[in-house]
Amino acid sequence: MHFIKSTILILVTLVFFIPESWAGQYPLTPVTKNGEKWRIGYLEGGMYPDYQIIFFRTVQGLMELGWIKSMDLPETYNPDHREAWQWLAENAQSDYMEFVRDAFYTSEFKADQRVRTKQDLLERLNKKKDLDLILAMGTWAGLDLANDEHSIPTVVASTSDPLGSGIIKSADNSGFKHLHAKIEPDRYVRQLRLFHDIIRFRTMGIVFEDSLEGRTFAAVADAEQVARERGFELKICHARNSDISLEQANREALACYTELAPQVEAMYITVHRGENLDNLSNLLNPLFKNEVATFAMPGSEFVKHGALLSIAHAGFAYVGRFHAETIAKIFNGAKPGSLEQRWAAPSKIAINLKTAETIGFDPPFDVLVAADEIYDHKAEVGKQ
Repeated sequence: MHFIKSTILILVTLVFFIPESWAGQYPLTPVTKNGEKWRIGYLEGGMYPDYQIIFFRTVQGLMELGWIKSMDLPETYNPDHREAWQWLAENAQSDYMEFVRDAFYTSEFKADQRVRTKQDLLERLNKKKDLDLILAMGTWAGLDLANDEHSIPTVVASTSDPLGSGIIKSADNSGFKHLHAKIEPDRYVRQLRLFHDIIRFRTMGIVFEDSLEGRTFAAVADAEQVARERGFELKICHARNSDISLEQANREALACYTELAPQVEAMYITVHRGENLDNLSNLLNPLFKNEVATFAMPGSEFVKHGALLSIAHAGFAYVGRFHAETIAKIFNGAKPGSLEQRWAAPSKIAINLKTAETIGFDPPFDVLVAADEIYDHKAEVGKQ
């Protein structure tokens, strides 16, 4: 029990502080581009909810820094990301920057469309040259702009592992002067160690697409590492993530959960299009029947809707602020590749007591004391 308590308290209180030398090198003060507004574009691999959430939290961070006038942002997720982008382009008021209405690019998680989208954007960046910065959301977007085919400042966000996926060369150096990608070293290793400290499972399931991107999204290498360290067995199931419809992704994920549920004591819910809030109750049903404990990589919103545990990033507010400060420094003269990429938000443990009761898990007192978010019900999707 003492070991569990110590591990939890260490993980909960662990915060990586930005070095003073970096923080003071470039100001965050709003400035124009020689009297004109900075023009921002957007690229995503497809319409994954976290991309929109982190994007709006970044906008919120820019408001806090004074780059954009304060306004109410949407509280509900809009599955049409282009529509959400255009809404912001039309409603955001700023003397310093603008979100260019026609500068939204998505590959819709389709390989053939990805090729065309990349070509269209690169042509614009190199010929039209009317954009000053690109927000690249997700691994596909990061990979498509992590090259020498352009030199426009690029801020990569919402990637599970920018180093392992090849977006950046190292945690300390993106490898490109124009590119910046946030990296949280050992984030998923810490999650999995904590999960095992609390549950002490002997088998754990994980679902992912059998591709480089799929393994990266699901932090498979980290799961394999912790499995070796702790001596538990990893049970895997493959479900396609790209080049299929969302409905098909949901069905394949559910098929995997149904297959794994009788074989495992724990399940790591990762980043897969089929592992989404709308599909979560379907995924959890076979797990509940087999009393399987769950840990959600994406965060506490999944715990609110039925997952047992997670380490959450307070509504992504911290990560949004980090990206906002990065953008502010770039517009104040910093080279994206010269800015610090290592980062970690204050971690928060979330637990769902209703789920614990459902699967017959009695949380130790130490876990409850360490928890920042405690839910005693299963929220409905779209409701608080």
